[in-house]
Amino acid sequence: MPNSASAEKSLRKANARRERNRQQRSTLRTTLKRFRTLLGEKPTQEAADKQFALVTKALDQAAAKKLIHKNTASRTKSRLASLKRKTFVG
Repeated sequence: MPNSASAEKSLRKANARRERNRQQRSTLRTTLKRFRTLLGEKPTQEAADKQFALVTKALDQAAAKKLIHKNTASRTKSRLASLKRKTFVG
């Protein structure tokens, strides 16, 4: 437990940040899961492109807010793009 007023405020701030980060991370994961599910259902090329744009935007925003590392965002986008290509080649 905090022993000073500044430590109490720091704890409140940390709790608020943790909760906000958890919500944002959960939203990001849901977006990624929706895209993967969509690809599993054999969508049209236009629908996949539209959803992929939303996913890449979400990843870029999360990286900009330092919710995830920029290399993690880049790696995830690359893997999803590869998965999207494989879906429409076969």
